Amino acid sequence: MFLFLAIVLFTSAIVLLRLALVRAHEPTGLERSIASLEQMSSNPGSLTEEFERPFADRVVEPLQARALSLGRRLTGSDKAERIRHKLDLAGNPRDMSVDRVVSLKVIAAVVLAVCGLSYALLITAGPLVYLALGAGGAAIGFIAPDLWLYQKAYDRSEELRRTLADAVDLLTISVEAGLGFDAALQQVSRNTGGPLAEEFSRVLREMQLGKGRSESLKSLSDRTNVDDLKTFVGAMVQADSFGISISQVLRVQSGEIRVKRRQHAEKRAQQVPVKIMIPLILCVLPCLMTVVMGPAIINILKQFG
Repeated sequence: MFLFLAIVLFTSAIVLLRLALVRAHEPTGLERSIASLEQMSSNPGSLTEEFERPFADRVVEPLQARALSLGRRLTGSDKAERIRHKLDLAGNPRDMSVDRVVSLKVIAAVVLAVCGLSYALLITAGPLVYLALGAGGAAIGFIAPDLWLYQKAYDRSEELRRTLADAVDLLTISVEAGLGFDAALQQVSRNTGGPLAEEFSRVLREMQLGKGRSESLKSLSDRTNVDDLKTFVGAMVQADSFGISISQVLRVQSGEIRVKRRQHAEKRAQQVPVKIMIPLILCVLPCLMTVVMGPAIINILKQFG
């Protein structure tokens, strides 16, 4: 027991002595200031290099990294695949990535929560209002990037559906003129614009990198949620697998896509009366009733008054 205590005391004494020596050799505040001035005079670029860096590198990137680490904990591991699929549906706008979307969700949640708390502070509200505005701002900021991606994907899908018939017609004419399917895709991607031309160009790049035609077309189908485009891709894959004439399949698909586009337009036109009933009942009819029945009600009140 005494031997054990002696060893512990001896070890503690050595550790304390080493710490004291290290602290004795550490420069004081004055010494550090003098060393900084000497370094500035001898090599000023080493100290000013940190301040000459762009604001994005000094502030934005560390903030985004911290927000990304927090966002990964909140969203979970399976959320990354869903965000990546949403980015594919939206066409990867502005070079957005999964990490940027996750960090943006956290940053937007914090910013809107601070805005909500600041507004509650200005109106001198109670604690429940503080909690409601802070939590509501955080929730809206957290789901705002998802809503933005959904809207971008919807707009892109409508553009794909609107331009698919013309692109397939041009593809059919090119194949019937003697071009191969790959060359016809290249002509369509060159002579047209929009998201469909970008997707056809991506299919060609994947095929040039060694990917098969069927796999490239299936990847195109996975990156979109347009039923007509999925049907067209399925027909092309089957024609390539069974050796059917591409021109005949394209001619049939062109006619079907034209019919489906006309049916979709008729469907949207038939939905207009149903959709217009809500603003008509809530906005137009009350004003009309006020204008029609207002004078009569005033006269009745005067007579009974």
